[in-house]
Amino acid sequence: MLCAPASRPLLSSRLLSLRNFRGRSREGVTVAIRAGMRILPAVAALFLLAGSFVAPASAADEEETYRRRRFEMVKEVIAPEGITNEKVLDSMRMVPRHLFVTGALKERAYFDVALAIGHKQTISPPFIVAYMTQILDPQPTDRVLEIGTGSGYQAAILSGIVKEVFTIEIVEPLGEAAAKRLQELGYRNVQVKVGDGYQGWPEHAPFDKIIVTCSPESVPQPLVDQLKEGGRMIIPLGERYQQVFYLFEKRDGKLEKTELIPALFVPMTGISEENRKVRPDPLNPTLVNGSFEDVGRDENHPDGWHYQRLLQVSTGRAPSGEKYVTFTNADAGRTAQCVQGMPVDGRKLAALRVSLWIRGTQLRSGKQPWEKPALVVHYFDADRRHIGEAHLGPWAGSFGWNRVSGDLAIPYAAREAILHVGLNGGTGELSIDDVRVTPQPRGR
Repeated sequence: MLCAPASRPLLSSRLLSLRNFRGRSREGVTVAIRAGMRILPAVAALFLLAGSFVAPASAADEEETYRRRRFEMVKEVIAPEGITNEKVLDSMRMVPRHLFVTGALKERAYFDVALAIGHKQTISPPFIVAYMTQILDPQPTDRVLEIGTGSGYQAAILSGIVKEVFTIEIVEPLGEAAAKRLQELGYRNVQVKVGDGYQGWPEHAPFDKIIVTCSPESVPQPLVDQLKEGGRMIIPLGERYQQVFYLFEKRDGKLEKTELIPALFVPMTGISEENRKVRPDPLNPTLVNGSFEDVGRDENHPDGWHYQRLLQVSTGRAPSGEKYVTFTNADAGRTAQCVQGMPVDGRKLAALRVSLWIRGTQLRSGKQPWEKPALVVHYFDADRRHIGEAHLGPWAGSFGWNRVSGDLAIPYAAREAILHVGLNGGTGELSIDDVRVTPQPRGR
């Protein structure tokens, strides 16, 4: 669950009673701004949408359809991406994610996407929930503190694995709704509080595990203090659009740090946001490590790029520099991608001029119309509602290295952009290098 994206007056802490996507491509530019799509805030649009949904004939049929989709999600998305903890997999199979979103978004509940839950917030993609849970190594006797309740989905996942879950939400309506939802669904070992997660929940400390689902620049000291000796904490740290998951383990009163994979969360608000030192410039959106020269700890995770799937870093014979990346997929529908976010101000900026080197081998579309190798930029308004998208591509067939470029129009209301490049459910091999983004001001 992502925490509140913008600073807001601090809420008085209040306990809420609860127990438990042919041939040689040149420019390849297609611009398709689709206004009014109220889906996928923040990281949500990184994964492409599902097809139409036919409502089952009865409530029992509906629940069986959701159950089947939930099991398919685990089998086709969660497990293949490295989630091996059987308790985590079982919990992902059992918790009805469609009940943690509202309205038409239930149709997309079992796709690996983030979905809007109101108040500029989203429910995190299922893989991210499973990943963070597995990293915690949850045990039946654990008491876990969660910072950022959202709709309650992460807490529900933890509920079936650990002894107790204590979860804090700074957005009062979200916290109240989550408490009611969790109670009604029978998650009796979860307690919800409205308050600033920066402060933790000292009354119930120490905690065996702490999971933070929003991003501060550094670990809040109260959370360090409230973590039990030998305990584990997973938290995304860094700047607004450049974060990394870290695992901290407390030993002899100090935290030992392990760097994990890049992440993209909204910032922790309240005290943390007030103390933030680095803020991105929406008039100068840029990409970090567009040449893929800088890699992470395992040499196969380019720094600055998030939610990487089926990606390989190669060295030598690159069109620019020493390194490039290749997406390889033989299973139509499976995600192969990498993502990066940036601020934009559509009132001042007319377009993003995007260019990159591409090379393709037997590129084909997937089973669905949206499953095509391409670069897609998704746009969001100030409330993180999805308000349009623009495409570079799609690309098909086999071809050598080409430089492709195009101006991708920015909606006037846009305040955030998510650049998403890869096979997008298509198959074959797509190599990319030297991705560049240059803002184009309005009135030029």
